[in-house]
Amino acid sequence: MVTSISTDIKASGRTRGGPSGSGFIISTDGYVLTNHHVVAEAETIKVHLKDGRVFTAKKVGEDEDADVALLKIEASNLKAAKIGSLDALKPGAWVLAFGAPFGLEHSVSAGIVSGKGRSLRWNQYVPFIQSDVAINSGNSGGPLVNINGEVVGINSQILSSNGGSIGLSFSIPIDLAMDVAQQLKAGGKVARGYIGVGIQDVSDEIAASFGLDRPRGALIGSVEKGGPADKAGLKAGDVITGVDGQKIEDSGELPFLIGAVKPGKSAKIELLRDGKVKTLSVTVGAKKADDEVASSDSTGNKQRRLGVVVGELTDEQRVDAAADGGILVRDVEDGPAADAGIRPGDIILSINRQPVSSVSQFRELVSKLPAGKSVPVHVVTRGNARFLVLRVPE
Repeated sequence: MVTSISTDIKASGRTRGGPSGSGFIISTDGYVLTNHHVVAEAETIKVHLKDGRVFTAKKVGEDEDADVALLKIEASNLKAAKIGSLDALKPGAWVLAFGAPFGLEHSVSAGIVSGKGRSLRWNQYVPFIQSDVAINSGNSGGPLVNINGEVVGINSQILSSNGGSIGLSFSIPIDLAMDVAQQLKAGGKVARGYIGVGIQDVSDEIAASFGLDRPRGALIGSVEKGGPADKAGLKAGDVITGVDGQKIEDSGELPFLIGAVKPGKSAKIELLRDGKVKTLSVTVGAKKADDEVASSDSTGNKQRRLGVVVGELTDEQRVDAAADGGILVRDVEDGPAADAGIRPGDIILSINRQPVSSVSQFRELVSKLPAGKSVPVHVVTRGNARFLVLRVPE
């Protein structure tokens, strides 16, 4: 039985109408799934059933990372949605989206699955189902249903240039949503795996400079000191290509694979290091907020070949950046460094895979760089470590 959901939000002592959305019943005793963003600020939540009954819902729990919320209404002998499996869902399969777009309750739209496992920059813990089903305001939280009448996803968001549906709709996979629901029901919160690495995509140039056969995997730009990855021996410059046997083609796949591992459990991390395949076992920790560090100015010297002015790091700057070595970029002129994306305030940790600990060492390494070749440069930018590709001048 599909539901629509309306909310009231109290602000500055006044009550105003909040966002409306959709949802669906997952148990006969009144548990309802919807999106976190539908009920996030709600003081009062009303669940409207298809038979006309309206219930005030209690918020059992919500998970912003997955954009899932679990509600409870005091009712019994309800008709629950039939939960399907994502395994059989393939691109090209027909799906239906139920909901209340713009308040038009009990609406349905049809389309096909465009892809699975989509990673969106603003939500790294969900491998979204992409479809061309029309989803609009009010559809959020409603079920995505396969041709057998089974729920395979929760309609969550769209990409659009005009605010309306243009055929790019994204739904939360039902297996992930049901796992979140069970955790919320059991303890009111969700435990999500974390290993303490900063990652980036592997571009064509990075793949070539690291000796990879093609762009694939997740390149580690930084490893948190004392974190799970550090304890397991992972290093900056490693390219993670799989987790527990599941291959990683795009860096965006890593967060939700690790996030799905329960803290305290071990995960097998497959990686490439210096062209060699390795497998390390990591005891996964619990996700925590990212810390940010900043760097400040210092004195330094100009490296004419690359068009960059560098200086030594102070002890305070090194501690702030959590770096064992490195040098500070004071200024960047037009040239190879600027073209690579190096900016003033960056900290250079290594160049061409060679660690840098002083300005004099940096000069020596730069003098030996192969002319006309592309080399990786490991830098810290505003606390985030990443690899850039620098083209050495002829």
